[in-house]
Amino acid sequence: MQIRVEKQNNPVADEVSALVAVTRPIIAGIYHSIGQDVLSAIGKREDIKLKLLGKIRSQGDGDTGIAFEYAVHDAVVNGVPVVVERVADALGHCRINRGDPSSILFAIEKSGSQQLISTEIDLITTESRVLSGERGQPVKLKGHLNRLAAAFRRPSTRAQLPQSIRGLWKADLFLGSTEPDHWVGTTVKINRSHLEAARGLRVAIVPSKAGASDAIKKDEQKNLIVCPMPHDGSFMQVFYEGWRIVQALCESNFKMPREVDLPSPIDREVARVYIERREFPVPDVLEATRKFAQPELLVADEAPASNVAFGADAEPETSTIITPFPRMSS
Repeated sequence: MQIRVEKQNNPVADEVSALVAVTRPIIAGIYHSIGQDVLSAIGKREDIKLKLLGKIRSQGDGDTGIAFEYAVHDAVVNGVPVVVERVADALGHCRINRGDPSSILFAIEKSGSQQLISTEIDLITTESRVLSGERGQPVKLKGHLNRLAAAFRRPSTRAQLPQSIRGLWKADLFLGSTEPDHWVGTTVKINRSHLEAARGLRVAIVPSKAGASDAIKKDEQKNLIVCPMPHDGSFMQVFYEGWRIVQALCESNFKMPREVDLPSPIDREVARVYIERREFPVPDVLEATRKFAQPELLVADEAPASNVAFGADAEPETSTIITPFPRMSS
C-alpha cells in the first residue's frame, strides 16, 4: 500500500492553475492504483487512455480518507510548534503532562488485509497504556491491537474489547507521550459536526473555524477534549474542490459533466483541460497539463506505508491513499 502525500509548498494563487495543480496528482493516484488483475485484462498501464480511467477505477482507489489525520500526525512527529503546543494542552486535560507529545497514526484499511499504518509503531510498548477517562487501571494497548483491527470491520468482535475502550477502534491517532507511556484515542474530523462519542476516545481534533473560538475545551456531552487545529483553509478547500472535479470527470468518462454535477464555471474550465485530452494516454495528459498547473504549489512524496499485519490473508482493496498536506499556520 502506498501513501502519496501532496505537500503544500506555496500559498494558493489563481484558482484555475491551483486546481490543475491538485487534480493532476489525484488523477495520477487513480492511474497508479489500478490493480494488476485489471491490467491483465486491458493491457499495459501506460497505454490507458484518460477516457477509460473512470470505467476501470474502483471506488477505493485514491481514497482521501486520512487526509487531515495524516497532516496532524506528521506535524506532531516533526515538532511543528503551533500543533505540538495545542496537542500538549489537550493532553494536559487528559492528565498526560510529562514528556513531549508523540503521535501514532492508526488507520486500518476499509477492506482487505488488516493493517496498522504508522511510522511510529515502535512507540507502542508492552507497558503502553491507553487512558479512557474512566475509573480503574488503564488498559494496556499492545495486547488489544488485534481486536481493535478486527473491530474496525466486524461489529461482532467489538464485545471482546474491554468495556472502557469498546469504541477505541474509531480512533484515527493515538496521542500521548513515551515518558509516562500513556496514550489517548484521538478522533480527527475535517467537519466538527461529524464528531461522535465512543468509549475510549478522549481527544477530538478539528480545523479551527473563522470567527469561532479556538479554545481547547471539553465537550461534556461527547466526553471529548475538543482541540481546534489551525491550518491553511484555502489549500484544503482547493484540494477537496479538485477531488470533486475528478470524481465528476470519472463518472462522465471525461466528457463534460452535467451542470448540476459541476456548476462552478471555474471548475468546468479546469475540467475542460482534461476533456480536450480524453483520447490520449494518461501519462501524456499528465505531462501536457503540467504547464497549466500553479508552479510549486505541491511537492509530492510517495512511500510505502509502514504497517503491522494482523493475520488476515486478503489483499487490501485500497492501494493508494492521496492525502493533502496543508501548511500549518503559525
